[in-house]
Amino acid sequence: MTQHRPGQWPVSKPADLDAIQHDQADDQAQQYVKRAAEKALHEICLDSIRHDLDQQPTGNSAKAKARIWCAHILAIADEVAAAKQRAA
Repeated sequence: MTQHRPGQWPVSKPADLDAIQHDQADDQAQQYVKRAAEKALHEICLDSIRHDLDQQPTGNSAKAKARIWCAHILAIADEVAAAKQRAA
């Protein structure tokens, strides 16, 4: 134990506030980069689906293909959910 009570002056080891601000800036930059990467991946996936739908010859076939995509995505979601439930 130290002989000083909390809030007592003088402080033997003052907090380095500059380091705290730099750490927060680094964390914010890392969060921004992570969010940008997640958004880019999201856009790539949606653009891939859009490209596939654009390849369909008619509007009805594009809608049918969209339903197939939805079914595949839901099947993947079920697999992921089951795996996470087993892991928990």
